[in-house]
Order: sequence, then C-alpha cells, then structure tokens
Amino acid sequence: MDSSRQLGTRPLRLTAQQPSLKPLASQKGPRPALADVSNREDAARPTSSHQYVPPAAKLYAKATGPAPPAPPAPMPAPPAPAAVPVSLPAPSAAPALPTTLAASARAILPVRRAGAMGAPAPVLPRSAGRPVPSAAPAMPVGVVQDLSMSTDGSHGGVAAEPDVDTALSSPSVPSDESDLLADIELDLDPAGLVTVSLAEELAEQRRVADVCERFEATVLAPQALAAQAERRELVRHGQMDPEAAAHDDVMMRLGLDAEEARDISMVAEYAQDIFAYMACCERESMANPNYMDFQDEIQWHMRATLIDWLLQVHTRYHMLPETLWIAVNLVDRFLSARIVSLAKLQLVGVTAMFIAAKYEEILAPSVEEFVFMTDGGYSREEILKGERIVLSTLDFNVSTYCSPYSWVRRISKADDYDIQTRTLCKCLMEVTLFHYLFLRVRPSMIAAIGMYLAKRMLGGVWDDAFVYYARFTEAQLLPGANLLLEKLIEPGFEDQFVYKKYASKKFLKASIYARHWALRHPTLASTSADAVPGPSRASP
Repeated sequence: MDSSRQLGTRPLRLTAQQPSLKPLASQKGPRPALADVSNREDAARPTSSHQYVPPAAKLYAKATGPAPPAPPAPMPAPPAPAAVPVSLPAPSAAPALPTTLAASARAILPVRRAGAMGAPAPVLPRSAGRPVPSAAPAMPVGVVQDLSMSTDGSHGGVAAEPDVDTALSSPSVPSDESDLLADIELDLDPAGLVTVSLAEELAEQRRVADVCERFEATVLAPQALAAQAERRELVRHGQMDPEAAAHDDVMMRLGLDAEEARDISMVAEYAQDIFAYMACCERESMANPNYMDFQDEIQWHMRATLIDWLLQVHTRYHMLPETLWIAVNLVDRFLSARIVSLAKLQLVGVTAMFIAAKYEEILAPSVEEFVFMTDGGYSREEILKGERIVLSTLDFNVSTYCSPYSWVRRISKADDYDIQTRTLCKCLMEVTLFHYLFLRVRPSMIAAIGMYLAKRMLGGVWDDAFVYYARFTEAQLLPGANLLLEKLIEPGFEDQFVYKKYASKKFLKASIYARHWALRHPTLASTSADAVPGPSRASP
C-alpha cells in the first residue's frame, strides 16, 4: 500500500496513529486546498458536493504481526453490500503514560453513569483501571459487513436492530453511600491526577468565594459607581434618556456591564441563570471515564484515531466548533453504554457527527454527504439506523451538553476578549479531546485549564478577574495544565491534525507556539499563593 496520500494539495504521510485517506476514482480535477477555520463565524459551508469535495477517509484498525486469512463470506440472506477491503498500517507502540499519572489514574474511583444514557454501564472496582496498551491486539482482516452496531461485539452474521433495553446487562446498584463517595471524589479531583482531601477542597472553595467578594468590592463596585455618576451627568445635560440610565443602573447592580446590557443578543439579565443551569447540566452529560475497560475490541488509541478523522471532516465542512464537541461527547457516552465492535467504530463517529450537525449547523450536511465522507464504507440506511440506535441509547439527551466554548466566552471577559489568548486557548482545548484522562474533567474546567495555560504561555497571570469569571483557582487548574503540557510534548503530536490545523497563519500558528513553549517549560508551578488582584477596566 502506498504510504503517501494526497490531501488537498499537500501530501499526507500515513502513520499508525492516523487514518489513511484514499483518493476517489470518480473525482475529476484537482482537489481543493485544505481550508483552515476556527469557529466559522464568518465562513459558510458549501452546500453541494459538486462545489466542494470532502475527504474520502476510512478508519482502519491497527494490528501486530502478519495479517491472518480473511474470514468466510457473510451469510447469503439478506444480500450483503459489495466488499470493501481493509488494509492495516504498520503497527506502532502507543506512548506510555508516566508512572505517576498511570498510578494516580488507576486510584480514582469510577463514577457510575446511569439514566442519561438509557442503559447503565458496568460499575468497575477501584483497581479496574488499566494503562494504555503498547500496541493493539491482532485483529482479523475482513470486509465491512452489513451489521448493525452489535451489543456483544460480534463480527459475523447479519444482525437485526438490537433492543436498546438489553444493550448491557444491568449491574448491581451501588448503595447511596457509594454514589455519594463517587460524586464527592469527582468534585474533589475532577482531573484525576492528585489526591485532594475534603478539607483542602473546602479551603479552595472558600478561597474562590473570598476572591470573588474581593473582586466585586475592589473592581466591579467602583466601576459601577463611576459609571452611575457619568450617566447622571449625561441625564442632567439632556444627553441620555432617564429610563435608559435607570436600566443601566439596575444592570450594574446585578454585576453586568452597561454595554452588554444594551446588547439584546447578550441577554445579560439572564446570564447568571444561564450559567447556573449549564453548571447543573455538566454532570449529566459526562461519559464514563473507564468505559474502555468493558469494550472488547477497541482501545484508547483507536478512539484518538477516530477523533482525528472527525476533526478533519469537521474542518473540511467548515462546521461550528460546538458540532465537533457534541459529536465527541456522543461517541464517548454511547461507548459508555454499549459494547461496539471495531468494524462499527467509524459508524458510531460519523453518526454522532450527523446528529451533532443537525443540532448546531444552519446548513447541515445531508446523509448522502456523510456516506461520501466514509468513502462508501457505510450505506445511507446504516447511518440512519445508527442514528436511531444512538439517540435511543442516550434517551435523546443531546442538547444538555454545553461545550467548553460557552465557558471560554464567559472567562474571556476577564481580559477583554484578547484574541491571542482565545486562539491559543481553543487550540489547547481541542488537544484535550484526544486524551482519555480528560473525560473526567467537566467542560467548564477544560475551558479554565485552556485559558489558564494560554495566559501562562503568553506571560500573564491568573488574577482575581479570571477566578471570578471561571470560579477556579490556580491550585485547582495546575494538575490539568501539567497533563496538557505532557500531551503537547509527545513525539507524535506534530502528526495529529489538530497540530496542522492550528499551525496556519489564520490561527496565529498557535500549535507551533504551544509546542515550543511546552518543550521549554514541561512542568508548571504556582505563581503565587494568593490570586493577584485583577486590573481595573473602565466602562466604555
């Protein structure tokens, strides 16, 4: 198999950690260049496949040793589609986790996830965590068969649509005390890296409350008084309507900027309630961080390969960033509730992207375009059937997930929406999608970790303003930031598509800067014991 494929106008070298891309025989003319986009606020996705050619990508398994002979042909009834041969790239060892991180990850109590996913996942003991294997086990070489997403991980035969109520056997229900312990431990150690006592966590929460109170008294209150005096002068000289001035006074007393209060698209008067609701929904939309322990055929590095392919499709179609995050969340939550065979892993991914696009995109790609994305590996009927299975398994609970982008928009107010910090933060947040340890982290904390590390890379500090809007102290973010730095300095990071995406001028070469900075500063330490007071920002 040729080791060089053409993606756009640039050659792509196949590696064991990257899906192969096959050119279509039906394609006419040169391929368009790969487009670099961030959040597509000013870009529109082409609506016709004749105007825009998406990548023809196929997700392949990784195996060790020579490939075994092909399995027998599928059952004759009903007739199976044309066989699509599967080629396996050369085996490669997955990077091993540091001893301390692997040990600490195994020591974290898994959290039982039930209700939001339709079928509960097995409850694993504390010692059930396992490190990432060095290589994938040898898998049989076969064809893409006409199978629905199997609940038992089997490959052979033509299966009917499985009953969602019997997807996984229901485990014994833990006691209320075990549930409470699991919830408390996730709160104390959301990144799964360090051991935090209840007293230490309560002390951090008190510190957050003290910082917020100090920030309101020293920054927000003086700004509100100064702005109120200015509005009174404008009213006295007839330059401002008294009712508008009174409305701005009410908004300032609620802790809102007058400029945002006048912008109806900001719905500033509901901001506090919106973010409080988002915080309540975070826990319900999280996946089981240990779901790979009961998967028979897939492993963590295969998930990373799938996400890399999804990111390429997402970028080629200029989709919104929330579409990618919802798709990855759907994949993880579905794999937390169902045992999926390796042959159907890509079908889960493309189905999740299909569902997420319906929720977020104004012009969502059609199902035929998603069939084209997989190079015909899955039919239109398989994707539509997969959509029904995924939604039924998750109890149609899709819209409650809030991506880290919503929290970044809130935290960015602390530095007046600095473009360099936000661009670097977006790059760092997308890197977390590939690391399974970040499944333990809530979206709000992922946004805070990305913003904190971006500020440190650009020479800034995590002051009171950031603590006020993020509700996390520097001590709470350091473990996750150090884990993210380890991901940036891995040898294969430059081969991932997220690095190539953010290496362009459109994204200020954020991935190149982040990797070079991480190589010089592989470990972070706290800058100070207490938060530094934030700068005073005059009202516009």
